[in-house]
Amino acid sequence: MDNKKGKVTGIGGVFFKCKDTATVKEWYQQNLGIKTDEYGSMFESRDTNNPEQKTYLQWSPFPDNTKYFNPSEKDFMINYRVENIEGLIEQLKSSGVKILDSLESYDYGKFIHILDPEGNKIELWEPADSAFTKE
Repeated sequence: MDNKKGKVTGIGGVFFKCKDTATVKEWYQQNLGIKTDEYGSMFESRDTNNPEQKTYLQWSPFPDNTKYFNPSEKDFMINYRVENIEGLIEQLKSSGVKILDSLESYDYGKFIHILDPEGNKIELWEPADSAFTKE
């Protein structure tokens, strides 16, 4: 793939709505052993092509009245890890994909939101290398 093109490299998070986030997190912790915090749980893995690099998947229940998934009417949202998010944004724009907001940068990476053909909101995340340490 051309270095200027962006692409998805994995799942960065699974977010879903629920009536009572505290009860849901407690249930998953007690019954499935998922250690949770205020945001949910972060699963650590290794990059297959670069085994010394850790990757993460964020699992997060959201209140059922959250506006974070808008304009989607679905009860879930998937976050995809990407490389070269700027290049991917240009590709998406040229393909006519609905871009919902502007690229935002944080110390842990860059984010933008898009809609798929069925109105599902998708979060794209390019992790900041400095936010996740190598062992």
